[in-house]
Parts: sequence; structure tokens; C-alpha cells
Amino acid sequence: MTKLQIRAFLYQLGCFAILFISARYLVEHYTNLTGFCIPLTAFVIGTLLSPKFHAIKTKDGEKLFMKWIFMKGIKEIG
Repeated sequence: MTKLQIRAFLYQLGCFAILFISARYLVEHYTNLTGFCIPLTAFVIGTLLSPKFHAIKTKDGEKLFMKWIFMKGIKEIG
């Protein structure tokens, strides 16, 4: 794995973790779900809402790109 691929993985993991923990808290306190349904619902929410990061080799070298449901198109990251 290259340096940018590791960075993309860590960004994606961090974003998912933040959304998963937030969704789990909100689902647990504001719905009537119990048991295994709470983390399962939080997992689905976190997966759908988290941005996707990819390290792609271009003619200018390797670059990091992000796609998110709330943004139009693909954005290049630094």
C-alpha cells in the first residue's frame, strides 16, 4: 500500500467511526430499538453517509479523491 492509500483508508475509517458513534447514540436515545438493531442501524447509517476516499494514479502522479453524497461530483484532496 502506498502512502496515499493508507491516508485514504484512515480518512474513511475516521469518518465512518464518527458517523457510526453519532448514529448509535441518536438511535439508542431517540428510538425504541433494542438489542442488535441499534448497532445494525447505526452501521447502515454510517455506511451510507460517510464519504468515500480513493487514491488513484494519474498521469501527474498519485492523487487522493473524495466522493460524498452531499457534494456534487468528485473532489480532489490536497
